[in-house]
Amino acid sequence: MRAPTKALVSVTTAVGIAVGGLATAGTATAAPTPARQQAASAEVAPLAVVNLGLSTAQAKDWQCWLRALGYNPGTIDGQLGTDSWKAAQRFFNSLNFDAGTVDGIVGPDTIQALQRYLNSRNLGYDLAVDGIAGTRTKAAFAHYADRFSHLC
Repeated sequence: MRAPTKALVSVTTAVGIAVGGLATAGTATAAPTPARQQAASAEVAPLAVVNLGLSTAQAKDWQCWLRALGYNPGTIDGQLGTDSWKAAQRFFNSLNFDAGTVDGIVGPDTIQALQRYLNSRNLGYDLAVDGIAGTRTKAAFAHYADRFSHLC
């Protein structure tokens, strides 16, 4: 074996042993430790926020409105996360708009319930109730949320 190749194999082996033990010495990588997995999960958590086109201020207004109606959206922070969507789902279900299971997940049932609700407000939205948060649904939601700026 040539000296540069031998040195590379030695370095790879040393790194493999340091990172993952002798069994992975040939690969020089190891599975992430639980601490690394937790850090990665913490980085992904903000992706659970689904504002559906609302600005932070509009999302705060929506949260304040839900709270004023007696549906606890959690912290009023302008980030529509699980607690905010659970509150919205409970609200939609109370009106028989069928948001499905109250799980805080913004799936097609929740979007359809939002579309039904917005259509019921007689504000001319005329949204297709298709469970897709398209441009028109997001615009209507933002327009509607603007109505509650006085609540926070």
